[in-house]
Amino acid sequence: MTTEIGKPAPDFTMPTDGGGTASLAALKGKKIILYFYPKDDTPGCTKEACGFRDNLAAFAGADAVVIGVSRDSVAKHDKFKAKYELPFTLGSDEDGKVCEAYGTWVQKSMYGKTYMGIDRATFLIDGDGVLRQEWRKVKVPGHVEAVLEAVEAL
Repeated sequence: MTTEIGKPAPDFTMPTDGGGTASLAALKGKKIILYFYPKDDTPGCTKEACGFRDNLAAFAGADAVVIGVSRDSVAKHDKFKAKYELPFTLGSDEDGKVCEAYGTWVQKSMYGKTYMGIDRATFLIDGDGVLRQEWRKVKVPGHVEAVLEAVEAL
């Protein structure tokens, strides 16, 4: 599946840290920042998560919720969340269905070897479930600020 600005965002339901569940339907009426990252407790992913953490009051002030998504287990998410005091939801997409729906499960290459992994990306979904903006191949420095600016403008 592919995402398209101005069209309904792909539906999702997934388990989250703390034994919860996140779904597009349950978040109707709120702006959603759905960000995909490769792996809990790695340098870039930690920096990105802490950036969202440090700006969470501003996102909440713009009536937006932040959900981080990786293919890590709920147990790994719980440890990651506790270690860095992350006050937002982490979705566990162990089967990869949400990553595939958003086109973030891609072939990558490192040291001449190819493998499948999550391409760092962020999606801004409005209160009606419509995709308003997406950032692909995200570079962490300055990214959270760019997302916040877009949310506040929505």
